[in-house]
Amino acid sequence: MSAIRIGFAGTPEFAATILTHLIEADWAPAVVYTQPDRPAGRGRHPTPSPVKRLAQQRALPLEQPASLKSQEAQENLAQYRLDLLIVAAYGLILPQMILSTPRLGCINVHASLLPRWRGAAPIERALMAGDRETGVCIMQMDAGLDTGPVLAERTLPIAPDATGPTLEHALAAAGGPLLIETLATIDHWSPQPQPADGITYAHKLGPRDSLIDWHLDAITISRQVRALTGRQPAYTWADLGAEPVQLFILDAQAHESTGTEAPGTIMASPNRGGVRVACGRGHLIVDRVRLNRGKGTPMSAIDARNGFPAVFASGNVLRSA
Repeated sequence: MSAIRIGFAGTPEFAATILTHLIEADWAPAVVYTQPDRPAGRGRHPTPSPVKRLAQQRALPLEQPASLKSQEAQENLAQYRLDLLIVAAYGLILPQMILSTPRLGCINVHASLLPRWRGAAPIERALMAGDRETGVCIMQMDAGLDTGPVLAERTLPIAPDATGPTLEHALAAAGGPLLIETLATIDHWSPQPQPADGITYAHKLGPRDSLIDWHLDAITISRQVRALTGRQPAYTWADLGAEPVQLFILDAQAHESTGTEAPGTIMASPNRGGVRVACGRGHLIVDRVRLNRGKGTPMSAIDARNGFPAVFASGNVLRSA
């Protein structure tokens, strides 16, 4: 076992992958912090986070405070006598009293090349912006929003067909080993301040980020689809009687075209392939969708068109509100 007593704080699958690397490298934490169970699924039942499930499988001490801002939270963390707290996509703010509790402070595994994409949604924002590369940083935490000095970083290219889930998986797979390498040199850390240039913020995703604006070009919309699939998918509205249909687009490809159709118009598909939709420039070929109709399960665009022909009829106009 390591002589350094560590804790871990994280919530989603990205963090669970990092935690797995710690455990397998004989750095099992003395305590794991994760967010409280959240409602999920069609039944909206309280559901444990991936980190909680892993901690329970490995019989690790687990804490799930709703906030870390109280004196009680500080005292609770202090009882574990940590030398270092490792944070990865935890989702709760660590106030100064928490940052100062471990003997060596706190470090963060952040899914971007800082100072680009500080904040809550670096993976999705990098994809939506069309970045060609990204990476993962091990950063010493301070009171700012991802402003602390960097201990180590690793760069990854972004594949042209990368999605939010595939890029998250790649970054977690790179971040785990990088963290282990960083911990192995803990006595010789030389953190480097972040550059003053190139700062961008990956603001938390909201409902408006998922709503498709068909007046944008097809490439921009396809990036939105790829970035958000698997979490809060890009969507649009189709009029069908008194109640509009919410159409989630899970997979789509951008294509150049010089048609005159209004943005959002469903175009004829001569090869009976995916559904074609006109954009502000070019068109989108939609390959996979989910509707708020029937069982609400994902399906191919061909099956959706066969099952809901009135929604996907040529000439129908999808809208953004």
